[in-house]
Amino acid sequence: MSYQLDAFGTIIAAVFVLLVGYFLVHPIRFLKKYNLPEPVVGGLVAAIVTFILFKYLNIEINFNVDIQKVFMLMFFTSVGLSASLAKLKEGGKGLVVFMICVSIFVLIQNAVGVGLASLLGLDPLIGLITGSITLTGGHGTAAAWGVVFEEQYGVEGAVVLGMASATFGLIIAGMLGGVVAKFLIKRHHLANEKQQTDVEVEEAPHASMVAPFEYPEKTRLILADDAVKTLGMFAICICFAQWMTVFAKGQWFELPTFVWALGCGVLIRNTLEHVFKVELFDRCIDVFGNASLALFLAMALMGLQLWMLADLAGPLVIILVVQAFVLVLYMIFVTFKMMGKNYDAAVLCAGQFGVNFGATPTAIANIQAVTNSYGPSHKAFLIIPLTGAFFIDIINAVVIQFGIGLLG
Repeated sequence: MSYQLDAFGTIIAAVFVLLVGYFLVHPIRFLKKYNLPEPVVGGLVAAIVTFILFKYLNIEINFNVDIQKVFMLMFFTSVGLSASLAKLKEGGKGLVVFMICVSIFVLIQNAVGVGLASLLGLDPLIGLITGSITLTGGHGTAAAWGVVFEEQYGVEGAVVLGMASATFGLIIAGMLGGVVAKFLIKRHHLANEKQQTDVEVEEAPHASMVAPFEYPEKTRLILADDAVKTLGMFAICICFAQWMTVFAKGQWFELPTFVWALGCGVLIRNTLEHVFKVELFDRCIDVFGNASLALFLAMALMGLQLWMLADLAGPLVIILVVQAFVLVLYMIFVTFKMMGKNYDAAVLCAGQFGVNFGATPTAIANIQAVTNSYGPSHKAFLIIPLTGAFFIDIINAVVIQFGIGLLG
């Protein structure tokens, strides 16, 4: 028996999942201790419930995919609309070094995947699927490349395998990102956990001094006029992205829809700011972005078909577990040291788990969870969205094409 929720039903379910996550994270010490994001916790509970219903009662619940995509596009659009050239310049050397760290690991990720696949007697192309295609690329990249692998290279079940691998990455990134950051912070005595009273009295800096999603818990005064103008910019970016996706299909400049939305946001932001001298209302963009982030994560996780993971063969599970272990070691011994061995470096490691093993929304949620407990990290909020939502997709596309050229 199958049930299909429409867009409004899916939103209601997502809000309920967020409330479940909130009421579980705060009173349960284990969840709070390891900085597990509320959408991840609530989403996993929902995914387990849907798994039980499917496995034992033969009831399948399907959520509206279109509304999930809308919130995903709104999130990436908000990143683009917040990416001012001034803030890009502010990222400076730290942004470049972090991009190098992330890019090197994309190569390592594929080397580990292909190497283990070959040792375990699997098609080396499966190593790419369990490498950067799904872990760094996420569900969208997994679905797109899965079709190519099935149709052009004869890899049966590549789409299902890719979605299961991306699912594994999303779950592990949400669970371990904060754990690694907490380990580094405590081991090197980088910060003390904040008390609840500290969180309540802390004042957020002026909007011009902060990065996107840096203070999600702060009150933002938004007028209806500001909301309408901001929603108009979001609509322009999303419409442009959808049009470009169709126009660029099959062309050399074909890109995922969310990349076009992000790019349009960057163009609009900097054209208005530097050409027409129009000051955008960052607080409004930030609020819409954070709301979209929370709802997108909740929808993505509550819609996970965990029975796909149950069907994974043992060798594939081994590859994914080793990938996670290698990333943990890489962050502790490479990224953390290259980024300065300080508090910002530890928070960036939480973000890198999302970038290289989940999705940019997970990366943002990870660093929000850590900074809510230990204090702000402006550098992390400046670098992670720029790297994870834009640069990494370009780098990953080049690496994937190179890998297929070698193995295909």
